[in-house]
Amino acid sequence: MNIPKDPVMLLSFINMKLRDEYAGLDELCAALGLDRKELEEKLEKAGFVWDGQAGRFL
Repeated sequence: MNIPKDPVMLLSFINMKLRDEYAGLDELCAALGLDRKELEEKLEKAGFVWDGQAGRFL
């Protein structure tokens, strides 16, 4: 799947998918063929971290 390259757009895209379509980050990554660790690292470099309780990146 082609996902946004820009970190802010990626954050918005991932959080929208989590809110609307997927129960969690593992499910989203499996469905979209993404490597969870790479996704988390890319967003972390931009200042966003995964919050498991909230179920989204903050």
